[in-house]
Order: sequence, then C-alpha cells, then structure tokens
Amino acid sequence: MFHRHGLALASTLLVSSLLAWPLAANAAETIKIGFPIPLSGPGSVYGKPILAGAQMAIAEINARGGVLGRQLELVPRDSKANADEAVRLARELIIKDSVDFLAGTLTSAEAPAVSTVAKENKIVFVAPTSKSTILTDPAHIHPYIFRVASNTDVEGTAGAGLLAQWKDVKTVATIAPDYAYGRDSVAAFIAEIKKVRPDIQIVDQQWPKFGEPDFTAFITAQMGKKPDAVYCSLFAGDFVTFVKEATPLGYFKAINNRMVDPAEVGTPDEAQALGNDYPYGIIANAYDPVQWGANEPAAHHTYIENLKAFTHTQYASGWSIVGYQAIYALAAGINKAGTATSEAVAKVLPGMSWDTPVGVRTFSVKSHETFAPEYYGKMVKETAYPFAIIKNPDVLPKSFPTN
Repeated sequence: MFHRHGLALASTLLVSSLLAWPLAANAAETIKIGFPIPLSGPGSVYGKPILAGAQMAIAEINARGGVLGRQLELVPRDSKANADEAVRLARELIIKDSVDFLAGTLTSAEAPAVSTVAKENKIVFVAPTSKSTILTDPAHIHPYIFRVASNTDVEGTAGAGLLAQWKDVKTVATIAPDYAYGRDSVAAFIAEIKKVRPDIQIVDQQWPKFGEPDFTAFITAQMGKKPDAVYCSLFAGDFVTFVKEATPLGYFKAINNRMVDPAEVGTPDEAQALGNDYPYGIIANAYDPVQWGANEPAAHHTYIENLKAFTHTQYASGWSIVGYQAIYALAAGINKAGTATSEAVAKVLPGMSWDTPVGVRTFSVKSHETFAPEYYGKMVKETAYPFAIIKNPDVLPKSFPTN
C-alpha cells in the first residue's frame, strides 16, 4: 500500500500514529489487578457478588481520577473454586496479562496455592475471603501475601461462644468441608468450646468434600448420633444443597434448629438462594448484614445504596464488601507507596489502616491479616423481606489476641 500511495500516505500514517500515541500510552499505564474468583459452580453464589464489589470499587476510584493519576483495571477470571485452576490463572495473569497485583480467590484451597505464585513472582496478593490460618501462619507468610477476611481462629472462637449459650446442650456434632478451611474452623471451635463448656461432648464429625452433590449419607450418619446441636462450616452452594436434603429428613427438627454456621450463610445471597427453604432459627453470620437496622453507619448506608444501583438489584449482597475492601486496600497501599510497583507496596501495607463501610481495617505487621469480626445473629423471617435475615446482628468476637 505504501508503494501505491507514496509519501502522502506515509505522512498521513505518521501523523495518525503520533495522534494515537498518547491514548495508547495512557491505556498501557493502567494499573492492572488480576482477580481469579469462582464464577461458575457452587462457589459462584459468593464469587459473583465478591467480583461485583471489586468492580464497584474500581469504578468509584477511577471516577475520582484513579490512583497516582492512573486508572485501575480489573482482570477477572473464573477460578471455578479449584486450586489448580486458580494457580494456572494466576500465572497467566502475571505472564500474559502483565497484571501489577493479584486479588481474589474464594476458598482456602485456592488462596494458599495462589499465594505461592505471588511469592515466586514477588507480586502483592490480597486475599478477600480465605480464612484458613495456613495462609499467613509463620510457616507460610511472605512479604507479598495479605488478607482482609477473618480467619478460622476468630471464627471458631465466635462460634463456640454462641453455641455455649445453649445451657441444655450437652452433645455437639460438626460438619464441614474436607479441606483446610473446614478442618481449621472445626479445630478452632473444638479448642474454644473445651475452654468455655468443658461439659460438652463432641459426638460426631462429618467431612464432605467441597462441592459434594449429595449429603444424604452424611446427614443420616450424623442424625444417628443424636446431637443436641451442630457446628456447621458448610457454605455457598454446598449449604444450599445440604439444607434442601437435610430438611425433609428431619435434621433441623431433631436439633431444634440449634446450629451455628460461621461461614457467612447469613448473607442475603445465601438467604435468597434458599428462599422459604431457609432453616429459620439457626445462628449465622455475614461480613456485612446489609439489613443493618438501628445505628447503621452513614458510610455503610451510602455504600449499600450505591451497590444496589451498581448491580441493579433490589437487595444488596453481603459478600460484595470483601471484594470492595480488597481493592480499596490496594489503592491505599499504592497511594502510600507513591508507586504501583509490588515491592514498594508490599513494604507499606504492614501496619497500614484504611477506611471501609464497616469501619477501619488495619493489616497486622506480624501476620499481614486484618482483625475482621463478623455480624452474627439468629436467622428470622420478617415481613419486610422475602428471605431470612439476621435479627439484631452483633459483631463477634469483640476482641481477639493481637495477631
């Protein structure tokens, strides 16, 4: 084409290239955040709203001019709640997509696996939901891993304290997914319940795999032990499947609905997924109860209204908050470091505090975790909502040994 049109076209192309260059340069200067998260399968009940929270945070920050004059770009991928897939995606995001940071993942199988990739590549990874202590314990912590979620020690302490209040309960069973999160959650619960209620006996423990399609055998085995109450760490689509199979068998009736589940099954997301099948009366929790009631902070009210508008939903998600917090934590770290290089940001995140709609959060200097208590309460049906909500949500635990 050059030979046919000669120098005139060459000049035109040169001018066009020069005019286009600033736009291309600006596009290249976006700060990219890779975000592997379950968008299909049972984990998507939580994964999709977590991603929505991250996307809203990106939109808000970019509308205010971005960070250090640069726009943020989220690069989401479907991890399918599978550790191997999450690792493959993390490597691809770093090598192929040239992301500057990683966030995302849902389970405590995915996050520790991606943490290894982050360590190898010296790239900051902020985990919004993984609770297993192995993510940031002394054997696995490294300069680039940070957590905005609670952990299983905090969860087990809160769960044991709540169950201990049922004074007539003498025998307890547990059921949890058979991987790091479930094992750690139950271990923390048992350690704490032995302290606060040494008279309670653990009579049964069931360990279905994450993504179990049929809980019948686990349900009937547990019912055979006739526990007075149950500590359950099933979550997302697994909890939905479990409830729909357990209710017709009389499982909840047998324990008088005395179940504590600290795996965020008190969110509107989970409640809406179950509808009228929700086992009213159990004690559940959420990072964000959404239906706050009295004394709702103004910042939270604004956040919820914005989230409903952003997601075009009548009722906001209780899971979006963790994705939202993860992005704002990264933005605060980049601002504090004055650069978007992972090595510099990794140095300023320990000890850093940032504002969230549910209060100030701070990364521990020692463990890179945040103390993230959750909102617990009895699940009830109210005429104002077509799904179960947490009645009088209370932040628990009130305190926890410094991490």
